[in-house]
Amino acid sequence: MKSILVPTGGSATDQVVFETALAVAKPLGAHLVFLHIRMQAGQAAPHTPHVAFARGAALTNALDELTKQGETRATAAKENVLAFCRASQIELRDQPCATTAVTAQWRMEEGEPLQRLVFHARHSDLTVMGRAKKLDGLPPDRLESVLTESGRPLLIAASDAPTPLLHTVMVCWKETAHAARAVSAALPVLTHAGRVVVASVTETGNLVDAGVSAVVHALQWHGINVGSRVSPLGGLSTPDRLSRIARECGASLIVMGGYGHSPMRELLFGGCTQAALEGSDLPVFLLH
Repeated sequence: MKSILVPTGGSATDQVVFETALAVAKPLGAHLVFLHIRMQAGQAAPHTPHVAFARGAALTNALDELTKQGETRATAAKENVLAFCRASQIELRDQPCATTAVTAQWRMEEGEPLQRLVFHARHSDLTVMGRAKKLDGLPPDRLESVLTESGRPLLIAASDAPTPLLHTVMVCWKETAHAARAVSAALPVLTHAGRVVVASVTETGNLVDAGVSAVVHALQWHGINVGSRVSPLGGLSTPDRLSRIARECGASLIVMGGYGHSPMRELLFGGCTQAALEGSDLPVFLLH
């Protein structure tokens, strides 16, 4: 896991995303690709509610304002990246090199934002993103799109910077291919964790215990300090029970498979993936 994509929007939330990306990049000696996609006013308009109702001169003014906002975000994004790299003593490089130190690269592109984002995520080992706290012209389902269309893992930053990110990693296990793929993708991270806890909830009796034990045994072969935690639902939903387990074991990062059901079903009826996308107190590593 050497190439980590870090989309940047030029907002105050960039810092936490940058620190999360650096926390996972350091033990891996990875290369951070900071990407800003500069949007045209017409691309941002469909995702800016008040513009949809504007007509005539009001529409012209609204589009002019979106253009200015886009320019401001592009300038701020580059400044944020360069300042972060200076403060963190990260060398800027555009070409691969033989080093175990973290390196970085700044890229700015134009085009259809979601398409460009998914394209670069598909060609990276990992993408680190934050949840949007306010409208910024990008589609609100950007996390879902990267998760389901890139074929690569996604690390969603929490609201606060990780301290430290890999102290205790909780792996959410369910006997599915989605969970197995997530564990496999997260192995480079898990091998650097101080402790790993494989957690599951009892839904099908002994099958859960056997599956968790098998995962623990497999991870031990990688030299990982790993234990397990299997709990009954106890009247809680699966996301709420797993969240409680995370708090009890002091988790600093959660690893889980994305969308065991279809995204639409999870959106309608709730699910672990949807809960992770919409909000979590912890960083979440996901693979669909």
